[in-house]
Amino acid sequence: MSKLVVFGATGFAGGRITDEALRRGHSVTGVARKAEGLPSGVEARAGSMHDAEFVASAAKGADVLVVATPGRADDEGRRLVDALPTLVEAARANGARLAIVGGAGSLRVSEDGPRVIDTPEFPEEYKAEAGSHVLVLDALRELSDDVDWFYVSPAAEFGSWIPGERTGKFRLGGDVLVSDADGRSHISGADLAIAFVDEIEEPKHSRSRFTLAY
Repeated sequence: MSKLVVFGATGFAGGRITDEALRRGHSVTGVARKAEGLPSGVEARAGSMHDAEFVASAAKGADVLVVATPGRADDEGRRLVDALPTLVEAARANGARLAIVGGAGSLRVSEDGPRVIDTPEFPEEYKAEAGSHVLVLDALRELSDDVDWFYVSPAAEFGSWIPGERTGKFRLGGDVLVSDADGRSHISGADLAIAFVDEIEEPKHSRSRFTLAY
């Protein structure tokens, strides 16, 4: 059993990762700005990942720090990438693995193709958030090797508007977008959580990014 501290535990991805971790018997501390409505058995902590003292306290004794928060800026203009140094330091202090739910924008459409975010079809209104996630991945890849991490890029279609079902059947990939025979790239929240907790239990992507889709 591992101790997980989930930043963004009340959100779409974080909530499903929390549920999957509990299902498998892990200990979960759920962190959110308003840590209300979390499942029974979760230790709730209300606070901000931009507060270094709070993060250090919440992360104490953790095996894995899960970060499942939006890349976009909060009400004070702070982005996930701005909190990364604090999260990295907390992981280093505890010997914990840093596990991040990212975005699909940094994936390539093919081995030699452009990144998804750089294609003409990518919606302009999502570029700021997707770009922030790109910065997070770039920063992780620059970290010294004393911090282990993994970064999961969901399929292109992923979120609360298409929650989907828990099937346990999906395909993994690396830096290239995974799509089905019809050209669609999608994954449910529950199935992303399965792959995420699988990686926690049996690490196969140390200091790297992977993706998944049907």
